Amino acid sequence: MAVKRKAKKTGQTQERRTEMPATRGSANRSLVAKVKVRNLSQPASEVRRQPLASLPPGYVELLRHLKDRIRRAQVRAAVAASRELVQLYWDIGREIVQRQEQEGWGAKVIDRLAADIQGAFPGIGGFSRANIQRIRAFYLAYTKGLTIVAQPVRQLSKQAASNASIDDGAILPQPVSEIPWGHNIVLFQQLKDPDQRLWYAEKVVQHGWSRAVLVHQIELNLYGREGQAITNFAETLPSPQSDLAQQVLKDPYVFDFLTLADDARERELERGLLEHLRDFMLELGVGFAFVGSQYHLEVDEKDYYIDLLFYHLKLRAFVAIDLKVEEFKPEFAGKMNFYLSAIDDRLRQADDQPSIGIILCKARDRVTVEYALRDTRKPIGISKYRLTAALPKELKSSLPTIKQLERELKSASRKS
Repeated sequence: MAVKRKAKKTGQTQERRTEMPATRGSANRSLVAKVKVRNLSQPASEVRRQPLASLPPGYVELLRHLKDRIRRAQVRAAVAASRELVQLYWDIGREIVQRQEQEGWGAKVIDRLAADIQGAFPGIGGFSRANIQRIRAFYLAYTKGLTIVAQPVRQLSKQAASNASIDDGAILPQPVSEIPWGHNIVLFQQLKDPDQRLWYAEKVVQHGWSRAVLVHQIELNLYGREGQAITNFAETLPSPQSDLAQQVLKDPYVFDFLTLADDARERELERGLLEHLRDFMLELGVGFAFVGSQYHLEVDEKDYYIDLLFYHLKLRAFVAIDLKVEEFKPEFAGKMNFYLSAIDDRLRQADDQPSIGIILCKARDRVTVEYALRDTRKPIGISKYRLTAALPKELKSSLPTIKQLERELKSASRKS
């Protein structure tokens, strides 16, 4: 039996143990030694983490800082890659359109181009025949009959002739270059007006909308509704606060996530909005922070309750919302004026802007609203709301009426 010699270093002792012959008494010891040697070479990811309390001062802050830096770098890299891809598609679209105009390229050439690019770069997506057609349409969406003018915001001005030739020096509009390709496909496929495309692209950049949110806002016609409420902001708020507040309001608001009857009461409407608070906040727009519902105010030992109270982070102002399930009446403005006076006196801080009121009604007459707001000192806006989007006429005609449904139900109950 070989004699085991103890080495000065633990690693050497373990190494000699592994070289010993595996006799009856040493077999288990040799196996243990091998396990210990493997543990000495563990990767860092498997090293047992020490408790945070035992780490040196400042370690937690350093780790948090490095993680934030890494995340920001990842986001910047993804944004830069997306921007380069959109710019590449723009340039390819321009090349194709110019060749088609100058040399009369047809569909077969596009098919061959797609096949050759895919053959040269196997495994890389984005150059199928269908996507190359989209790339061409993408370029035409911002150049056909248009001239790109100075960036940013409102880059397009329409030419008189709708069949004007392509501008060889056309520049990719800045907001369009900053949104992903999938968002751009939605814009040029679902919208015909280039001004609307740019407007929605700016909103995507400003608010970070996902593609699903972008589609939702297009379907609800945010472009046509934003800033359309009847208000007295120009007379009651300083500029540019009045312009910003006007753009915050919509008309109508669309609450198609609610399933309420036409004769629903105000409390039912409020309860439905609170149950779908996320959807309601999305419809209100960016910047609204929820403060409370049925917000209690005590004035002269009497209790008053505001339906919904928000704070708008960009306007730096409280926003009170009063819900009405009927057509607007002039007395609604007087009540809101009272609420805003109480909010400004009880809640408004020194650096806050004047509080704003929004009255959401089932319907409103423009002349009546303008008379009601003309001499009101507080900033108030009046908007309609819609519970469900309007159905197409052909679909409406194919659906049964309430009376028809009732007759069918009664008939079915008799048979059973």
